[in-house]
Formats: sequence, C-alpha cells, structure tokens
Amino acid sequence: MSGKEGSGGFRKRKHDNFPRGQKREEKENVTPSSALMTSFKSFQLELDTRHDKYERLVKLSRDITIESKRTIFLLHRFISAPNGEEILNESEVKLDAVRRKIKQVAQELIGEDVYQFHRAISPGLQEYVEAVSFQYFIKTRSLISVEEINKQLIFTAEDREETTNTTSSSHDKQPHTWSLKITPVDYLLGVADLTGELMRLCISSVGNGDIDTPFELSQFLRQIYDGFTFIGNTGPYEVSKKLYTLKQSLAKVENACYTLKVRGSEIPKHMLADVFSTKTELIDDDGLP
Repeated sequence: MSGKEGSGGFRKRKHDNFPRGQKREEKENVTPSSALMTSFKSFQLELDTRHDKYERLVKLSRDITIESKRTIFLLHRFISAPNGEEILNESEVKLDAVRRKIKQVAQELIGEDVYQFHRAISPGLQEYVEAVSFQYFIKTRSLISVEEINKQLIFTAEDREETTNTTSSSHDKQPHTWSLKITPVDYLLGVADLTGELMRLCISSVGNGDIDTPFELSQFLRQIYDGFTFIGNTGPYEVSKKLYTLKQSLAKVENACYTLKVRGSEIPKHMLADVFSTKTELIDDDGLP
C-alpha cells in the first residue's frame, strides 16, 4: 500500500491537506457584491424571466386549443342546423375570441425570437388553423391559404398608454402594429388535422341524406393528399406522421362514395349512415387497402 493512501485504501484528496481555516477564508472572500456573483444573478434573472414567459405562452396555447376545438364542434352542427348562417356567425364570434388570445401571444413575443418559444405555442396555432380552415371550407368549399390566415393575425393598438408613459414622444402615440405569423409547418399540420374533420363532416352529410357532399369532399381530400405526397419524406417529421392519418381519412370518404354510388339506390337514406359507419370500422381494424 502506498504511503499516500490511508488505512482504507483511498487516496487522500489534495484539498484535504489545506487547513479548514483557509477554506473558510476563501468562502468569505466571495462577497455577494462581487462581479462574479453579479453576473450569475443576472443570468438567474434572465432564465427565470424566460421560463415564466414560456409558462404563460403554454397556458395561452391551451386556451387557444380549447376554444378552437369548441369552434370546430359548433361548425359540425352546420349540416343539421335549420339556420346555418347563425352557426357561422357564432363561429366567427368564437374565432374572434381565439384571435384575442393569439394577440396576447404576439404581445408576449415582442422583441423575442419566436422560434425559441415555438414549441410552447405550436399546438394552439395548429388547432386554430384547423378551426379557421374548417370554417373557410364550409363557406367557400376551398382551402384557405397561410397568407390569408396571417392577414387575420395582424393586430393594431390605437392607445399605448398601458405600456408607455403619457410624456412620451409623438412617435409613440402613433398606432402600433404587430403580428404573429403561422409557420408553414404549423399550417401543414393544421390542414392535415382538417382532413379528419372533413371525414366526420362526410359521415354527418350521409346521415342527413346529403349524397352530394361526400363526392365533393372526396375530390377535395384527394387534392390535399396529392399535395402532401409532393412533400413526402423531405418535409418535417411531424408532417410525414400526419400523412398516414390523412390517407386513412381519404380512404373512409372514398369508401362512402363507393357505397353511395353502388348501393345508394337500393339502401334507404336513413340507413346509409349505418352502412358507412360499419365499413369505416372495418377500415380501422384491417388497415388501409
């Protein structure tokens, strides 16, 4: 056994050779007002501020998701409602409330790098894209573009007294405009989720005896699917994952169209929805053809 090792066979640490008084003196030399401690305190304040902002954005994203889902559920009543215009007006009021939440997100991100907080707000923005595109399709039977969505997310504040002093210059009194842009990935993911809502719209249409809407939806979903296939595996991983769900929704709608075309004349309209639902369950169990 080496002379540097103790009786337990462990090597003595070098700092154990220093007297305890010297270590206590070194600790006392680190004063709270030193430059090192001041730097670390500033780092701590910056990290805490960023973490608090991230948590606020997560909560706002959850609120956006909840309100957008409620708007989608409301729009599904458009087929069976006696007055569809009232449903659309009510959905517009709900989407305005969602945009006020997005306005709060935009205010939180003023002067910040949006991509540092993108993970916090992405789920809510995807759900908003799904709700807006679903409403737009019901109105126009077409797909809303990301440019049109971003136009709705430009916010203006005429009065800045809440954030600026009343003695500020005349430049501060001018209307201030800021916006929150939907990224292409969030737009694609929202459109991919839209296909599931269109598939449910197809089921509702068949249940109400509407045999024209499923064929229209089938053609529209086929165009969306063709567009996604151009992206393929070259796009983000989340988009490629959504492609399978999109293909599944397309298969269900095409199956409904096939049933309506082949057996629509021999099956009563009130039974078409039951037949379609049974075939949909078989697709879910067996997979895509």
